[in-house]
Amino acid sequence: MKLHYAPTSPFVRKVMVLLHETDTLDTVELLNVATTPISPSAEVQASNPLAKIPALERGDGPALYDSRVICEYLDERADSGLYAAGWDSKILEATADGIMDAAVLMTYEMRLRPEALQSQDWITAQRGKALGACAALNARWMSHLRGPLDIGQIAVACALAYLDFRHPDAGWRVGNEALADWFEIFESRPSMQATRPPEG
Repeated sequence: MKLHYAPTSPFVRKVMVLLHETDTLDTVELLNVATTPISPSAEVQASNPLAKIPALERGDGPALYDSRVICEYLDERADSGLYAAGWDSKILEATADGIMDAAVLMTYEMRLRPEALQSQDWITAQRGKALGACAALNARWMSHLRGPLDIGQIAVACALAYLDFRHPDAGWRVGNEALADWFEIFESRPSMQATRPPEG
């Protein structure tokens, strides 16, 4: 299998953490690509018509894309049970992916659009979505997050780490002390340390 990836993508990181946690990293060849919404990679687009990463090429079927699809496929392939909690795991993963979506959109607005054309209202709205989701996690999902390892925990950790990476002033920890304490512990896992994005 071949994974089209970039180490700064939180969606890619979710896949990479899963590969580390299931001890299956050696089954995947990593293809580092440079791609953005305004300058998509032709190599990625050949595997994913949306030209987004991650995209996973397989020898026994069409390429897979969207991190949720890839993670569930890799989990089933490794028989690791990271989706064993059923809908709760998937709700947490969807919530985390929503945080990632909002944070990535903020990043694109601030890094790809000329400063004179940037919309502060847009940035504020996306930050509000991310912070609202963090508050919901802190209020509703801490018992799940503290339970056995699953895809929801991996996704939430990658989402929070991306906020720290690209938006360190977002303030997601304020009022979410239980979530912050959980993340501090989870972030120390070898899989998280091995997938830390490079600065820049």
